[in-house]
Amino acid sequence: MKRTTVFLDAALENDLKALARRRGQPVAALVREGLTAYVARQAAEEPAPRLSFLGIGRSGRRDVAERHEELLWRGLTPHGEPKPKARRRAKPKPARTRRS
Repeated sequence: MKRTTVFLDAALENDLKALARRRGQPVAALVREGLTAYVARQAAEEPAPRLSFLGIGRSGRRDVAERHEELLWRGLTPHGEPKPKARRRAKPKPARTRRS
């Protein structure tokens, strides 16, 4: 499992703690349960993306079928947004010396 931080308003936090006490479960278990149900519900409501364009052209590569997810999502974050471009560091300028 991975640890994360969630910001809640005070009323929701109190309700969540009360529910956890009544159920005899930790708050974290209720949060995981709720998030799992929410994600499953959203996945059921949204249609799966159509990937009908896979395999349309001949690339000359033999590993496309095995690497299709890597190739499709390269350059994207897990949520589908483009990855921010890395900033290039400027090369340090040589120090100027005074002429006397």
